[in-house]
Amino acid sequence: MEEYLVTAVGYLRLVVEAIGAAVIGYGVLATTVRYVLTLIGVREDTSNEIRLYLGQYLVLGLEFQLGADILSTAVAPTLDDVILLGAIATIRTVLNYFLSQELERARREEEAARPQRDAAAG
Repeated sequence: MEEYLVTAVGYLRLVVEAIGAAVIGYGVLATTVRYVLTLIGVREDTSNEIRLYLGQYLVLGLEFQLGADILSTAVAPTLDDVILLGAIATIRTVLNYFLSQELERARREEEAARPQRDAAAG
């Protein structure tokens, strides 16, 4: 029975990891399209808006990746597995924290600049 559980969790980990990679990949593609449309003048996004857009996908994708890492040690982990998970989780959590802080700072700057842009346009 334990073998089936280990196998099922292994497949689930692969699915969650693939979802995380797909979210990041989609975010990169969608952001690239937005950036190109801004360069050719179809959209009027600022660089902060583009960064915020990509950052949201990166944060979400990293959360899925961390979930996949946790799943990989959910069934009968060895001490080495737990240590590796701790290191990976720490790195991803720190990365996610600083990315979230950067997004929040950029969001505040964007909100502060929006009334000035609207006043200049109107």
